[in-house]
Amino acid sequence: MSVYLEKGRGWKYNFVLNGIRHQSNYCETKRKAQKAEAARREELENPPLAVGNPETPTDMAFLELVNKRLDHVKAYNSRNHYLTYRCLSKKWVAQWNNWLCCQIAQADIEAYVLKRANVSAYTANRELRTLRATFNWAIKKGLMDSNPTKGLEFLPVEKKMKYVPSSEEIDKVITVADPDTQDYLWTIRDTMGRMSEINRLKWQDVNFDDNYVVLYTRKKRGGHLTPRKV
Repeated sequence: MSVYLEKGRGWKYNFVLNGIRHQSNYCETKRKAQKAEAARREELENPPLAVGNPETPTDMAFLELVNKRLDHVKAYNSRNHYLTYRCLSKKWVAQWNNWLCCQIAQADIEAYVLKRANVSAYTANRELRTLRATFNWAIKKGLMDSNPTKGLEFLPVEKKMKYVPSSEEIDKVITVADPDTQDYLWTIRDTMGRMSEINRLKWQDVNFDDNYVVLYTRKKRGGHLTPRKV
């Protein structure tokens, strides 16, 4: 059935036409959902003729949006950020593979985020944050007109004090490691660099005469490598 009831939410239509899924927001009655479906089918099967130079509606397949965003992240951000985004996007595509972006309503995003909250509030908030960034990027590029995550709030997260080991404890851990690992850990400890920065180190970044190294980070806006002397 293309029109069905979701208990506690309302009636909606959901059908596939020419390989594309079309779905409505919730309606109060079955009759309203049926009328909305009929109107939508009529609109899709008999589009109005263009008059003059009408504005083209902005919309695209959700899968296409995700692929475009992946290409952008790969080009402008770190590899780790790209891999994280790719992992998250696979879950979204499994959820909304054949949908158009305009068919993804706030209620759909909220239901997905609450489902991910079964893992943890942190996981749910990360998904919401990344989805919001994806739709905002699409709006910036002129691919969409609105963001379905707008108005959704992050879930409360219980904050706890993080344990910070003392200098003596760090030294004890380093001394029981093998020699190569000790060199790596001492470099992190003495430079206070991020692991990604230490992994990028090359011999030309080390100056023994003046006792400094040059570390590169992508933390600043834009994703470009930025040098800093330590």
